[in-house]
Amino acid sequence: MVGMGRVYKETSKPSTSSLSPSLPAVTTSTSVSDTVNGSHDFKITGYSLSKGMGIGKYTASDTFIVGGHEWAIYFYPDGKSVEDNATYVSLFIALASDATDVRALFELTLLDQSGRERHKVHSHFGRALESGPYTLKYRGKGPKIYSIPLPPSDIGLHFGQLLETGKGTDINLEVDGETFSAHKLVLAARSPVFRAQLYGPMKDQNAQCIKVEDMEATVFKALLHFIYWDTLPDMEELTGLSSKLASTLMSQHLLAAADRYGLDRLRLLCEANLCEAVAINTVATTLALAEQHHSFQLKAVCLKFVALPENLRAVMQTDGFEYLKESCPHVLTELLEYVARINEHSIAVGKQGTEGNLDGSDVNGRRVKQRLL
Repeated sequence: MVGMGRVYKETSKPSTSSLSPSLPAVTTSTSVSDTVNGSHDFKITGYSLSKGMGIGKYTASDTFIVGGHEWAIYFYPDGKSVEDNATYVSLFIALASDATDVRALFELTLLDQSGRERHKVHSHFGRALESGPYTLKYRGKGPKIYSIPLPPSDIGLHFGQLLETGKGTDINLEVDGETFSAHKLVLAARSPVFRAQLYGPMKDQNAQCIKVEDMEATVFKALLHFIYWDTLPDMEELTGLSSKLASTLMSQHLLAAADRYGLDRLRLLCEANLCEAVAINTVATTLALAEQHHSFQLKAVCLKFVALPENLRAVMQTDGFEYLKESCPHVLTELLEYVARINEHSIAVGKQGTEGNLDGSDVNGRRVKQRLL
């Protein structure tokens, strides 16, 4: 998503006057208002991951200067107020420099990156003359003119080094014939499941090794990497494969593992990866996993993809679709509803294009192909 703001600031030059002692006492003066304008592009990468950060929470652009004052754009992924109900995004322009009131007109534009040029524009340039420019006040909570640059958080690096060096480990985990050493406190701090297993009332005080069932060693290694580093590992390096399919399969397994151990952020990361990697040969399995692990956004993406006429037949011939039918037969009902809605939309579009001819031809007798917009 890209937010773009423009600011027009009004300034005034000193008036001039003329007076001749030899002429009658007639004086004139002129007031000239200059307009200073500027613009700023604010690109928001990873927009889908910013959703859910909370109503009233924002991310700010770098400050930019127009008319001698500093400004900033504030983007609220879940809206600024409770009334937005996290349904709308909010975009504001704010005076970031410490100054008195500044009069300005502004325009905010959310750029449509689909290529259809459906930009969302909120402009105040067309205000009535009697209304005049807006008066913006110093925000106070915005970016300051002077600041000390801070390095990014390195807590993940420190914990990751604990895993790599193996110093101070006090628990072993046996997974699919392989043994991994870890720290009880780290596992418990990151996962409520490990917390209950290691420190809950049913814990085994003498246990020095935990056996993890029904999980491949490679998947658990990736899970352990996230627990310590708070990032996904390099899938190609981990699996030894460079194909996109290998990364998709690992994300599917990690989605199930994240749900099993209560790692919500890892689950969302896997959902985001799988949304971007929806394909004919993997979507049915992903859909089944989304249903089983309550990943509702991912489920909706998969249903819409499978229901498309150009995809449905091919997906039905995959092994994943057989697994979907066996493990989640009720999802097929939802799939049929999606297919029905698409067909209804296709028929409606076709009718509009035929201009009233029942045989599906246009006014010139040519056949009109029904297609989705």
